[in-house]
Order: sequence, then structure tokens, then C-alpha cells
Amino acid sequence: MTASSYHAPVLGPESIDLLAPRADGFYVDGTVGGGGHALLLLEACGGCRLLAVDRDPEAIAEARERLAEFRGRVRFLHARFDHFADDVEVRDRGIDGLLLDLGISSHQVDEDGRGFTFRSGAPLDMRMGSEGPTAAHLLATADEAELARIFREYGEERRARGLAREIVRRREEEPLRTSDDLVAVLTRVYRKPPTASDKARVFQALRIAVNREMEALDRVLEQALDALNAGGVIAVISYHSLEDRRVKHAFREWSRSCVCPPELPICQCRGRALGETLTRKPIRPGADEVERNPRARSALLRAWRKAA
Repeated sequence: MTASSYHAPVLGPESIDLLAPRADGFYVDGTVGGGGHALLLLEACGGCRLLAVDRDPEAIAEARERLAEFRGRVRFLHARFDHFADDVEVRDRGIDGLLLDLGISSHQVDEDGRGFTFRSGAPLDMRMGSEGPTAAHLLATADEAELARIFREYGEERRARGLAREIVRRREEEPLRTSDDLVAVLTRVYRKPPTASDKARVFQALRIAVNREMEALDRVLEQALDALNAGGVIAVISYHSLEDRRVKHAFREWSRSCVCPPELPICQCRGRALGETLTRKPIRPGADEVERNPRARSALLRAWRKAA
């Protein structure tokens, strides 16, 4: 198997080992991308079936080509991952596993026209799919308080208020259309050229807001808990603390036998754990994988199994 030019699957073998796919199982890859994880899963379980989901039409096209030999075992859904539960088969029979790779693909980063990069001249788009408002639209319409919240909450940016204030001032003169326009704002606020880390932090915050990534993650976690059959596994690969924290807290709560407030003298909740966390600590890529794919460096893999 050769790596896809679209996106190299991160923590691929580790993810599939945790999902432990069965020949009679039905699985969902909620972020199929170039089909790397999906290919590993389908190869690992002769006969199992897969619903491959992605909001990016280019990703769906790439995955269709890569998974062509499994045409009878895989279906494709062009949608954001928190719409997987709308599928009729998912509603009717449930799923035996769900995989989410929350990172943007190498292809998306490398294609300047998608606007995920802060390389010079890239448009401020940042949409995972082809619909909805762009980052440029958000920067042109959000008020100062909302912009400050985005940079503070999603980028953990210490200068969030000053950055939001400067964007509002700047857009009164001319709109922010490209990466250069936003980097110029950062330079003015920081009073020096921003580092790559500074730019990555702010661009990440915008991308998260444009794609409503945190809302989608919260929703898909709730859906997964309902959709998983007994013994089913959800495996999530995240790339920054905001995502990982949400996943960790959800898995921890589902694994507790009691979620009552401590002041209650008698348990009045479900009184049983809904399942168990399979990863006491997140699994990280090894040195070899990071050397092959430096963008895997920040990946964190967590998994949880529903009680039988």
C-alpha cells in the first residue's frame, strides 16, 4: 500500500487496533479524507462495511478512487461528520465503531486556494467544504467582542482584544482578503513580525470558528454514544488541546458509574458506567512516524468502548 498524495493517515495501525473491526461489523469513518484510515480498516476485516463521511467534495472524490476495490462494502456521505447519524442504516442498526481524525488534511494545507495556510497571497477562505461563510466574511462582519472571543477561546491568544480592535479598525479602510492582510494586522498588534507559532495560533482560531468545529465535535460525541452498539468503539485523533479536552472529558464522564453532584447523599443518576476508556493516556505518534510525517507530531489518539 502506498501513502495517498492527498493525506497520510496518522496513527493508522494504532487506530485500527483499538477499533478491532469484525467481519460482520458496520463502521463509520467520519473524516475519511483521502481514505487512508478507511483502507486500513477495510483491509483488517474481510466483509465488514463502512460509511465514509467527509464535508470536502475533493476528499470524497479521492477516497472513492482509493477505495474502489471495496465498492461493495463502502458507501459515501458528503456531509459534516456530525451528520453521520442521519444515515438510514445508522439509525436502523447502529454502528460498531466510529473513527474521527480531526486534523485538516495535508492536501488542504498545501493548496493555497483553500486558505488554510498563512503563506503569502493565500485567500482567507478556510472552509472545510464548499459552503458557508469564509474567514474573510467572518473578519468583515463579526463585531469586536465576538472576534476577541474567537481568538481568546480557540487560539488562546493573549492579545485577543487588541487583535480584534485592530481588525475592526483596519476593515473600515479596506477588507481583509488574504493571509498577507491578516499577518499585517498581527505585525501591527505585536509591534514586530509574528512568529510562525503566532500566525498558526490565530489562523487556527479562525478556521475553528469558520467551520464551527467545537460545536460539531460536541454534537458528534453525543451522537456516537447513542449510535454505538454494545461493545462498539469510538476512536478520536485530535491535534490541539481544545479538541482533546472535550474528548477526554466525554470519555471520562461516560466511564463513571455515578455522575450525581457530590452533595447528594444517595445516587440518583444512572448508577452504572456506560463503558470504559481504552486509552488511559492518549497515544502519540512514534519517532519514525513523525520523521515520515512531521504534521503528525501533535496528534493525540483516545478511544472508548461501550459496555456490552
